[in-house]
Amino acid sequence: MSEELGELQDRSFARATASTARSYPPERRLSAAQLASYLDRRVYAVVGTARPDGRPHTAMSVYVRRGVTFWLPTMAGSVRERNLRGTPWLTLVVAEGDREQHIAVLIEGPAEVVEPAQVAADVRAAITGDWVSAWIRLTAERLLSYAEEGTIL
Repeated sequence: MSEELGELQDRSFARATASTARSYPPERRLSAAQLASYLDRRVYAVVGTARPDGRPHTAMSVYVRRGVTFWLPTMAGSVRERNLRGTPWLTLVVAEGDREQHIAVLIEGPAEVVEPAQVAADVRAAITGDWVSAWIRLTAERLLSYAEEGTIL
């Protein structure tokens, strides 16, 4: 499954602007195996959606990754859920560290709200509690990564 992440990252950088490619030099990008390991050991991400008037909305969210699909539990009627019904696109940032020791993975793609019964049991089981009344499925179409030199993965 890590190959999917690596291939997605390669496609993303192939379409990136020159300034984006310079900001994320090849030697600082995570390999496919590093991407899978990093994303699977992390639990939280900053998630961004667009409000109906175009203003951004960001919040923290837990996520569960399956290939290049990211599942985010939420509550029906939440701002994020309402935003996605109007503009079905989501950004997800998974980052840690500071200064000379930091990693960042930026993911974006189309997203949709899914009823809990339509979500695989293993995904639902990864989240504890009875607060989840809807799920968001993000299908990653763009992925960029960066790890500062010397960062321990």
